[in-house]
Amino acid sequence: MRKNVQSQWKEETLRMKPGHTWKSQPGYKIFVADRGAVRFQIPKHWIVEPDARSVKFFDGAPPNDNCRLECSYLRIPSLDWSGLPLSELIAVALKGDPRETVMSGDIVQPDRQDLEIAWAEFSFVDSNEQRSACTRVCIARGSGIQCLLTLDFWPEDAARINPVWLQVIRTVELGRYVTDPTKGETIH
Repeated sequence: MRKNVQSQWKEETLRMKPGHTWKSQPGYKIFVADRGAVRFQIPKHWIVEPDARSVKFFDGAPPNDNCRLECSYLRIPSLDWSGLPLSELIAVALKGDPRETVMSGDIVQPDRQDLEIAWAEFSFVDSNEQRSACTRVCIARGSGIQCLLTLDFWPEDAARINPVWLQVIRTVELGRYVTDPTKGETIH
């Protein structure tokens, strides 16, 4: 168990109870924030590092990583948000980005019954390495939660990273709280 006092994040490894309902794809593990406010699958060997504003996932120990996934979320009122489409929020999310990002394609909006979700890929020049890099930005909204996911990677790693990104997008769930994380969700 590790506790980061500054940001009040706590990482725990728990022994699962017999008959638990948590299931992940082979090679992945389940990340759960705030007892189920946000949940998705990440590669099991990735390193998790929370800070005061988000949780970061690295494909190797920094600074020797080639990919960083970042997750942050906030609770939102249960209102009709149709007047604020996620596609507009994606554009706004990068307005203050000092990296001068350029959209590399269209906004993708997977059809999900349980939440609204949209993402897009952008390119930028990494200021430290002075070379081209990519970022994917996803906003998911549902069950009183809005989640921002960003994925930074090198273009030459796209083929390796794409299945990871698609697994995160496919498995992201919002507002599915659990009372006992060693059991998983209660099946009705």
